Amino acid sequence: MIRADRHDTVKVNYIGTLTDGTVFDRSPEDKPLHFILGRDEVIPGFDEAVIGMYQGESKIVTVPCEKAYGALRADRIETVERALLPDGLIPEVGKRLEVTRQDDSVFQVVIKEVSDTSVTLDANHPLAGCDLTFAIQLLEVKKKSPLESDNIFPTPLPTKH
Repeated sequence: MIRADRHDTVKVNYIGTLTDGTVFDRSPEDKPLHFILGRDEVIPGFDEAVIGMYQGESKIVTVPCEKAYGALRADRIETVERALLPDGLIPEVGKRLEVTRQDDSVFQVVIKEVSDTSVTLDANHPLAGCDLTFAIQLLEVKKKSPLESDNIFPTPLPTKH
C-alpha cells in the first residue's frame, strides 16, 4: 500500500463542515483536489491530516482554527465613518468590499454592522476562529522522484584546487 508523505503529490476528495454541520466547501466528485504535501498549498491542518494516510483510505479529522485560518483577530475589525466610503456605495451587512492600501495592495473586508454614521468592517478570513471538520478520501499518491529532492545536490560537489 502506498502511504502519503511530505513532497508527494496527492489527489483527494473532501467535504469540509463547521461544528454545526454546515458544509462550507467540498471537492467536486469529478474534480478531486490535487496538491503537494508540505508545500503550503492547503491549510496546515489539512496537510497534516493527509500525511500518513494510505492510498484508498478515508477518514474524518477536526482541524483546530489555529491550524486552519487562525483565530478571529480583533485588530482586523475596524469601524469607519460612512463618509469615508466611496460615493454611491450602499453598505449592507454581509457585503464584501475590496480595499486598496496606500502601497496598492488589495484585501477584502466584510461589512459586519451598519449605522447611520458608521460601518464596521472585518478583514478576518470568513472561517477565522472556526474549527473545521473534513471527511477526506485519499484517491491517489504519486511519490516524489529522487530528482525532486529538497536538496538539488545531496552530496557535496567536488571542488577544484
